[in-house]
Amino acid sequence: MANLPLMPKATAVWLVDNTALSFEQIAEFCGMHVLEIAAIADGEFAQGIRGMDPTGNGQLTRDEIRRCENDPNAKLRLADPKVRIPQGSKRKGPRYTPVTKRHDRPNAILWMVRNHPELKDSQIGKLLGTTKSTIQQVRERTHWNSSNLTPMDPVALGLCTQIELDAAVRKASKDAPRVADAGATLLPAAQTQILETPAPKPREDDEELDADSVFAKLKSLKGKVEDDDDEE
Repeated sequence: MANLPLMPKATAVWLVDNTALSFEQIAEFCGMHVLEIAAIADGEFAQGIRGMDPTGNGQLTRDEIRRCENDPNAKLRLADPKVRIPQGSKRKGPRYTPVTKRHDRPNAILWMVRNHPELKDSQIGKLLGTTKSTIQQVRERTHWNSSNLTPMDPVALGLCTQIELDAAVRKASKDAPRVADAGATLLPAAQTQILETPAPKPREDDEELDADSVFAKLKSLKGKVEDDDDEE
């Protein structure tokens, strides 16, 4: 990507419209496919893109374009930038906090401890530019100004951005051990019906029946019926 021009498609549109370069030369210079360049020339691709002159921003020279127009096998080369911007080294250590906001850090620490207990002290320190000892003092209420501390959102205070805070919370939640959900869950309907159907109650007189007593009872009932018939 470092060897490609800025806005490759817009540059390709300009080169197609304003030079006699071949499709292959433009495609290689812009990091695109030859068929894409052909589609630009036919008006089927990048119709809404306005061409950008690479000579105007110092990425190509007129001499370089003429050189490649005269030699179809030549390749376009980006011009050396006139100004080189040194890449800053990645800063290590805690975040720098302006002096005017440093007195708000204990309030932000208290807010973080209460609202995001999943965050480690190292994560809080990195977000707020403070030390683990200060975080521990606020957490244990041993800070010299503990009685006057008020939880305050570090994003509102300008100590960190919402994106940085959300990223730290997601990372802490991802690293935290998962706890199985002990809450009630819905059961299938068939299983629910089985659980809701009461089991038959055992009969209290579920004992072995005596055959003689059963016949005696039936005989007495029969005699009672015959007496009722005689009375009629």
